[in-house]
Amino acid sequence: MNDAIKMMESKMSPDAVLRSRIMAEQEILAIRLNKLKEKIDGNQTGFHSINVKSISRNERQTDMKISTLIEYLDSLGLGLEIKIFPKNNTMFFEEEILLRM
Repeated sequence: MNDAIKMMESKMSPDAVLRSRIMAEQEILAIRLNKLKEKIDGNQTGFHSINVKSISRNERQTDMKISTLIEYLDSLGLGLEIKIFPKNNTMFFEEEILLRM
C-alpha cells in the first residue's frame, strides 16, 4: 500500500501531495469521531450539551476548531490531550503534553 501511495505522490506536485494528505487526515478524523460516538452511544439521543444537528455537522466538518472538538468530545464524556513531538532528530526535546482538557 505504501508503495502505491509513493508512486501516486511521485506524479503529483508538492502542493497537491500536501492537500491530499490534509484531506486524508480530515477524513480519518471524521471516521474516528464517528466511531467514538458509536462506541459510547449507538444513537445521538443521549448527548446533552450538543444537539443532533451539531453532532452531524461536526462529523462532516473539513476544518474543525479545537474549541469545537473539545465541546464535541465533552458531550461524549471525553477529554482531549494534545501532544507535541519533534519531527526530526535535530530538536532536543521529548514528546510532551501541550494541552489537556
